[in-house]
Amino acid sequence: MSVTIEPIIDHEQYSVNSHHVYKDQFGNWASRTDLSDKEMRAFKRYEKLVINNKAFKKHTKATYKG
Repeated sequence: MSVTIEPIIDHEQYSVNSHHVYKDQFGNWASRTDLSDKEMRAFKRYEKLVINNKAFKKHTKATYKG
């Protein structure tokens, strides 16, 4: 199963395999639906490598396979 992450609004909203992930009022990542373990790990990796990386001016679509 592959996990596809697409930015909706950089630093605020992302689509993870069609699950809407957003930052809540407290600054935590939240989703109305539960993410699988693989989707959660892929999003945490994307957060570390892309979202928190100041070298990226615009966030890109990413696909994690495995």
